[in-house]
Amino acid sequence: MSGGARVDFVMPVRNEGPNIARALAELYEKVPIAKRVLIVYDSEDDDTLPVARELMAAHPGLTLVRNTIGRGVLNAIRAGFANATAGVVIVTMADLSDDVAVAPDMVRLIEENRADVVCASRYMRGGRQIGGPWLKSMLSRLAGVSLHLLAGFPTHDATNAFRAYRRSVLERFPIESTGGFEYSLELTAKAHAAGYRITEVPATWRDRVAGETAFRLWAWLPRYLRWYWYAMTHRPSRTIRD
Repeated sequence: MSGGARVDFVMPVRNEGPNIARALAELYEKVPIAKRVLIVYDSEDDDTLPVARELMAAHPGLTLVRNTIGRGVLNAIRAGFANATAGVVIVTMADLSDDVAVAPDMVRLIEENRADVVCASRYMRGGRQIGGPWLKSMLSRLAGVSLHLLAGFPTHDATNAFRAYRRSVLERFPIESTGGFEYSLELTAKAHAAGYRITEVPATWRDRVAGETAFRLWAWLPRYLRWYWYAMTHRPSRTIRD
């Protein structure tokens, strides 16, 4: 299956047992293209694993990846990237928040050489956000719209981690982030500054239906600000054409 996959989904998990069956059912139903789903976990006592193992026979390409880099979501994503082999890599969560129905369009834009990074956007025309903390949502929208208007950043949604990458982009830019999901702004800002093509598609984001989020706004805000400033001050000098 790995040789024929058009896209690898990287799905970091931590005790997503209540969500994983529904998340996989939704992903396999709404993304009817050849794929692998890399479930990346930190430890064998994660309650996601028994459920995922039971579902492997029904979901071709479902793969369990042990994160041996270090605990935490950022290292899990690094481990997922290191194990990806498809030409397109998409990061998605197991909490049912991401609009996976737009994933085929994201893959197509990269395969047709119309983009190198495709951002699922809550804040462009046609996108929306349902639920979630008000302050976090307001700051996220402000960051995305201000970067788009003031710096010409090619997405209205700079902070959404649901994003598709040409795998060669991931190979070129090692992740410097140390906190968590700010890595997605980092990679997109670096790719944009280097001349790669960035685009966006409208998407709906929903707050998780079960479990607790690991996001801690005030702990991670300074890390986002670092890459916000990078995106604000680094403009592309040329466009790369593959």
